[in-house]
Amino acid sequence: MVIDAYDGSLEFYVMDSGDPILATYQKIFPDLFQGADTIPESVQQHIRYPHDLFTIQSQMYRTYHMGNPEVFYNREDVWRFPLQVYEEEQVQMEPYYTIMRLPEAETEEFIAIMPFTPVNKDNMVAWLSARSDGGEYGKLLLYEFPKQQLVYGPSQIEARIDQTPEISQQLTLWSQEGSRVIRGDLLVIPIEQSLLYVEPVYLRAEQGELPELKRIIVAYDNRVVMGETLDEALSTIFGAADTVAPTATAPDPETNTTAASTPATAATPILSPELEARITAAVEAYEAGQTALQAGDWEAYGAAQERLGQILQELEQ
Repeated sequence: MVIDAYDGSLEFYVMDSGDPILATYQKIFPDLFQGADTIPESVQQHIRYPHDLFTIQSQMYRTYHMGNPEVFYNREDVWRFPLQVYEEEQVQMEPYYTIMRLPEAETEEFIAIMPFTPVNKDNMVAWLSARSDGGEYGKLLLYEFPKQQLVYGPSQIEARIDQTPEISQQLTLWSQEGSRVIRGDLLVIPIEQSLLYVEPVYLRAEQGELPELKRIIVAYDNRVVMGETLDEALSTIFGAADTVAPTATAPDPETNTTAASTPATAATPILSPELEARITAAVEAYEAGQTALQAGDWEAYGAAQERLGQILQELEQ
């Protein structure tokens, strides 16, 4: 259905001529529906596979992907929707849209993606995609990972983010400054023979309503970084490609299996004396603020927070 935003007129197009319910409506209203071949090109460019339909199909496929009757009866290989951290709480992931090039495709296209994990484990075992462009509209593709290889699932990536000191410390610092940290949806994006994980971080003031995009977290291989923009985070994580070999896995377009490479040891970054001094000063200002807060000395706490803010601005520059 297409609604004209100017005059409110409606146009109904038949996308699935084999739908029995739609066929009944067509008999009741023979002049209401038009064929899909009559959709204007300007509208065709915006057609997307329905989110709710894809969610239902993904939900059913968690069980019905098992082709062996005995395995199906014993429910030995049931999948589930992964868990992620959203607004500091664990929630179930939902399908999401992205523009990417599928392994066997020649160009990028608009698709919906749903990752899967085993019912009692957190590693990723497969992902399902629904295509939306042109003649490929409505086609579902499943990519499975070999069971003998570990592929990080969303909740495992969330745990790695929490275990990255420079990221967890910054998130904790923002939370203690009167702002609410909101970790947005984690996106799992297949790229060639690897997986890229992207998660936005928002800040919302206690008295404010609209959150502000503050940072972008990117995970690839065995590295997790945070940048002010996506470009910065990608430059940081892929800039070390000569010291860290990829280990993340992704589907092989020919066999629907994955390949992995052996990791190399990443070089330890060397900080300048000036940078180390500023980091030390930031830690000292933070600790002074916490001490003043516990003592109820709000004047000293405010001075420490102001000093900390100045140091952080210097570090950003």
